[in-house]
Amino acid sequence: MSEETTTPDPVMQAVAAAVTQGRTGETAAARDALLAIWLDVGPTGDAFHRCTVAHYLADLHEGPAEALVWDVRAIDAADALTDQRAQEHHADLRVAGFYPSLHLNLADNFRRLGSFEAAEHHLELARQHAHHLDDGPYGDVMRAGMVGVAAAVADRDTSQRPTPA
Repeated sequence: MSEETTTPDPVMQAVAAAVTQGRTGETAAARDALLAIWLDVGPTGDAFHRCTVAHYLADLHEGPAEALVWDVRAIDAADALTDQRAQEHHADLRVAGFYPSLHLNLADNFRRLGSFEAAEHHLELARQHAHHLDDGPYGDVMRAGMVGVAAAVADRDTSQRPTPA
C-alpha cells in the first residue's frame, strides 16, 4: 500500500512498520506485530484494516495452510470493503484492484496444498479481475504471477515459489 494517505491512520502506520520489519528479515517479529494489530482490530473490525493485516500476515507464513487461512480472511474483508473506505487511506484505491492479488494468493496456496481444481478456480477469478490492474510494474508482476502459478498448476507442482508473482 502507498505511503500517501488522505487521513492519518495509526493502524496503517503500525502495519507499515511491521511490514518493513518483515522485509528486513525479522519475520517472526513482524508476524507478532501484525497479530497484535489483528487482535486490536478484531475479526469484525474495520474491513480495510482486516484486509490489509490478513494479506500481509499470509505473506509471513511459509506453510500454505496457515497462509490460506489469512488469505481467506483478507478476501472476506475485501468483500466487506467499500471504495470510499479504501480511499480514506489513499485516494486512488479501488477495491476491485485488490482481487487479482487476493485470488492469485489463494490459487498459489491451493496449488501448494495439491488442491489443483481450487487453484484453477482462483486463477480464473484472478484473470477475470486482471482488467482492474493498472499498466505498470505492479500490474506486470501480478500478470506474470498468474502465468507462473498457472504453469505450476499445469505441472501439478506443489513446491514453494519465491512469491506467487
